[in-house]
Amino acid sequence: MGKASGIAAASVCAVALFAAASLHRATIATVHAATSTWSPQAAARFLDGRETWWQGWDHANRDHGTKCVSCHTQAPMAMARPMLRGAMGEAGMTVGETAMLADVTKRVQAWDQMLPFYDDATYGKGKEIESRNAESVLNAIILTNYDMPTRHMSELTRTAYDHAWALQAKTGPDAGAWVWQNFDYTPWESKESEYHWAAVLAVTIGKAPDGYRKDAKVQENLKLLAGYLKSHYEEQPLVNKVAALWAYEWFPEVMTKAQCQKLIAELTAKQRKDGGWSMADLGTWVRRDGTPIETRPDGYATGLTVLALEETHCNCSCGVIKARGLDWLVSNQNPETGAWPAWSLNKNRDAENPVSLFMSDAATGYAVAALEGAKR
Repeated sequence: MGKASGIAAASVCAVALFAAASLHRATIATVHAATSTWSPQAAARFLDGRETWWQGWDHANRDHGTKCVSCHTQAPMAMARPMLRGAMGEAGMTVGETAMLADVTKRVQAWDQMLPFYDDATYGKGKEIESRNAESVLNAIILTNYDMPTRHMSELTRTAYDHAWALQAKTGPDAGAWVWQNFDYTPWESKESEYHWAAVLAVTIGKAPDGYRKDAKVQENLKLLAGYLKSHYEEQPLVNKVAALWAYEWFPEVMTKAQCQKLIAELTAKQRKDGGWSMADLGTWVRRDGTPIETRPDGYATGLTVLALEETHCNCSCGVIKARGLDWLVSNQNPETGAWPAWSLNKNRDAENPVSLFMSDAATGYAVAALEGAKR
């Protein structure tokens, strides 16, 4: 290459770098502007109100005076509510959080005495194993999220992980996973839930305090978990691939760089003009009652996708679509309820029934986690 050509190439490179840096600064400015205009207080009121409702709901009652731990309400709340405490300057947990953690604590401490959430005699063969597996994973996720602000893992949380590892499949086609509670209710209690929650647990372990991910005692378990996520990746609906992308930061063996970049391209194509994503586009869902799936963008699909984009580094430029997603989250918080919209994938639910808010519970938890995560 001649001197003139070299100078020209260097100039083009410099221009490209300047443009990229300008885009990065603009993206960061957009993120900061967007995330400053939503209401953490309103979101907290919604989450707290929903936990209070759950504590008083007869259907959630279980043995020894405890409540069922829910994938859609309590797990997303555990991800989001501790983050809001710092943003709001709260001194301690709310009444609802205290009650939820008391239930989880009681069940973890008396694990061998507690009945499964669902029994085979009433709900069908295999439901005891399914519910026991799911509860063990959810307990570990919830307790870890409450440990994170203290930067120390409690002995109770370690015990919860011990229960989960004891139930992890060690052999067979699903080795590394947990057989999940399946009542054909998408996305929480259905065939795709097994992969989804294995990926979320991987994320939680990646973030867990005291370097738990490097604990010698759990290395074989983590190897099995990562192997399961990798070997089952291609067959998953897009929403589960997003969860795998979220786990990729801590377990890069879950997917190849090519798979990661292909997924980013798919998510870019699926992003709506207003910046949101819709669960209708992240899988092939059919409602049990035959009614059409809601196709509008929702807080669950958008919150989860933004979270994954915030925490992955797969050699891709995600700044623009992430910023647009954050802008959608800010623009779509309900100013009256504090919640984000999301709709059942199973039924056209009666809006007056509190059960209709399960997807909004999850949407609000993930939206808060994404918006708070953007500040870091």
